[in-house]
Amino acid sequence: MEQEWPEVTIQLPLYNEPLVAERLIDACARINYPRKKLEIQVLDDSTDETVGIVAERTAYWQEQGLDIIQVHRENREGYKAGALKNGLRIARGSLVAIFDADFLPEPDFLLKTIPYFSDPKIGLVQGRWGHINANHSLLTKIQAFGLDAHFALEQFVRNRAGYFMNFNGTAGVWRRTCIEAGGNWSSDTLAEDLDLSYRAQLKSWKFIYLDDVEVPAELPIDMPALRTQQFRWTKGAAEAAFKLMKRLWNSSFSLDTKIEGTFHLTGPFVFPFVLLVTMLHVPILMLEHAGFDGPSELYFGLLGIGLLGFIGFFLAQLFAQRALYPNWLRRVFFFPFFMAGTMGMALSNTGALFEAIRGKKTAFVRTPKYSTASPSSIKQTKITKRRRQISFIVLLEALFALYSIAGLALVIMYGEWAAVPFQALFALGFGLVTVFNVKHLFFK
Repeated sequence: MEQEWPEVTIQLPLYNEPLVAERLIDACARINYPRKKLEIQVLDDSTDETVGIVAERTAYWQEQGLDIIQVHRENREGYKAGALKNGLRIARGSLVAIFDADFLPEPDFLLKTIPYFSDPKIGLVQGRWGHINANHSLLTKIQAFGLDAHFALEQFVRNRAGYFMNFNGTAGVWRRTCIEAGGNWSSDTLAEDLDLSYRAQLKSWKFIYLDDVEVPAELPIDMPALRTQQFRWTKGAAEAAFKLMKRLWNSSFSLDTKIEGTFHLTGPFVFPFVLLVTMLHVPILMLEHAGFDGPSELYFGLLGIGLLGFIGFFLAQLFAQRALYPNWLRRVFFFPFFMAGTMGMALSNTGALFEAIRGKKTAFVRTPKYSTASPSSIKQTKITKRRRQISFIVLLEALFALYSIAGLALVIMYGEWAAVPFQALFALGFGLVTVFNVKHLFFK
């Protein structure tokens, strides 16, 4: 039977991740797959103690008969995309599985995903992200709620409807020829996964999303880590939109595929409008209350249309929770926190979007990982060190929180009850972000 299984290369891109490197390598080494058909590449661009940890674990597993190597680069040229491309150059597998440092694939991951490649048109099989530390804090619970909707609804529906979906950067398996036909990994955007996904699908490769194949991962546990992640995702998605939109509309795909792809790629462009509404909501109400003519009718008309979208958004989140959890009704409690938290991140994400619009190139900044499943004094030292860094964005978010809370008090004072829910979301969103900022700056 062994000859029926294709050769697979597992790629593990790492950069200065000493707290999770060993755990990742060990999890991948225990994956159940014919050993003669399996290769593991630890793509290590690290400049810290991660290099030694990786060397020790690769040596250990080599002694156990596993084909595993440490591919260490002296520079980070191309960042993660560059590491993946460099590893692909020497990989022997016709299929390539990729796991980020904070993921823990189950032993049967390849046995569940590889059979789908019997169809030669399949270029990617994507698994669903799970959460190792969802119950760590309110912050991680909110993140888990939002990510569940992306996977259980967005990825699921796009895939089943035949629309373009994206590789999520990890927990998936690529066909090597699909990567190469799509133009290989590129570092000209911070969303190398979204970029290659669209380029490959524009070449008519088919993707599959498996909702029942879960790969647990750690969520960012503090605001600096979450902000870093969201900034990179927002800017990278916008860069990919500028790069790919023309190609999408010049392709021969159906109009509905192009429209859905446009909404998919331009999602980050909502954040400046969130900020605009946050700033204008109370002043427009005050002008109307004072009897001045202004844009209030148009403004509130547009908000009414937005309310219809809000209902759809809520139902989408509800469906996602119902699809994943038996206690889904209790989990709906997190919806207002997720909705508000998304608004609260609008300031940082708008900055990311404007950097993409200006064409400003920045380094690929990884999301800090702490292995919260097994705390240690080393982790606590690193977290404490980060907590002392107070940035301008933190102060600005605090000002927006105060502005939104004061605005909520004015709206209530004026008796503009229809406007209270909107203003309450602004206050809760920026208030939550500020509370998380303070907590992770000054408290253990």
